[in-house]
Amino acid sequence: MEGVEIMENNSQLFKGIYRNKKVLITGHTGFKGTWMAFLLKEMGAEVCGFSLAPVDTPNHFDLLNLKNDIKHIVGDIRDADALNRAIQDFQPEFVFHLAAQALVRESYANPVNTFDTNIMGSVNLLEAVRKCNSVRSLVYITSDKCYENVEWVWGYRENDQLGGRDPYSASKAAAEIVFSSYARSFFDQCPSLGAATTRAGNVIGGGDWAVDRIIPDCIRAIEAGEPIFLRNPGATRPWQHVLEPLAGYLMLAQRLYEDPKCWGGSWNFGPSTDEVRTVQNVAKVIIAHFGKGSIEVVESQTQPHEARLLQLNCDKAHQLLEWSPQWHVEKTLEATALWYKTVINGGNAEQITRSQIHEFFPELI
Repeated sequence: MEGVEIMENNSQLFKGIYRNKKVLITGHTGFKGTWMAFLLKEMGAEVCGFSLAPVDTPNHFDLLNLKNDIKHIVGDIRDADALNRAIQDFQPEFVFHLAAQALVRESYANPVNTFDTNIMGSVNLLEAVRKCNSVRSLVYITSDKCYENVEWVWGYRENDQLGGRDPYSASKAAAEIVFSSYARSFFDQCPSLGAATTRAGNVIGGGDWAVDRIIPDCIRAIEAGEPIFLRNPGATRPWQHVLEPLAGYLMLAQRLYEDPKCWGGSWNFGPSTDEVRTVQNVAKVIIAHFGKGSIEVVESQTQPHEARLLQLNCDKAHQLLEWSPQWHVEKTLEATALWYKTVINGGNAEQITRSQIHEFFPELI
């Protein structure tokens, strides 16, 4: 039977641990959250999402029809009562905390909202998990920008100094400190709960329409027949496809579930340093894949500060988790461009998303 065959194939991915398990995701309407929810659904998990409604039009959440496939709760992580109620009602075994105010430039415009969401919202999540006895595995996602970035050539390790010049980066560093306190004060005393934080590089892929992100900015400009305006063309980032860190999160959550006290702490998930590319290089590659488009550099002395150089050292994940990136940056950019071209030309977003997931995870085929 076809259904039985799918279940057998799915059992090969992460040892089939997510099949029929209750998994709660905060931020499931966002870019990474939609890919995570869809992937978990493909693996047979029972998924509940708690998040603000999508803000962009179009958006990946609606294009994937996820509202009909998972338990979808519209809520704000700053609302402690609503978040606690959602977790208590659902009784998840796995929790992935992705909800955040995730934009650097927005953090300059609205620093209070950024700190409130990324710090107090995370406190609310940790407190709700502390009160929910069903949770066995918590993966708490922050950012590669949580490090005190001195813009040197070396990748940051998990034990490097936390910090942040802009409000977004500072809020993520603070969220890490909050997690450390909860882990040592509460979670370490709970033998059945495994908890860890993760810090990923800049993720790209289909389905992102957020403002002030290089890929959506490129796609909007190309569609409108306008130049792609670049503020920091020489800035480098550890670009990776969205499925790369998600694979790391899922692998880590599996280990936390199986052996709660051996896999805690913090984990970096990013590409190798030779995969780092400038913003301008990324824009040029997207233009090449679309066969049209142009670039204009915006010269301004009033732009808020944004880091020009940032890299991660992922030796810990490589050696202990045996996690490693699957797609080189060229493949990542090719898959990203293909996703947008397919959808722009009338293709089905759900089909191209599923196709790329199965290409990335051949165990699902």
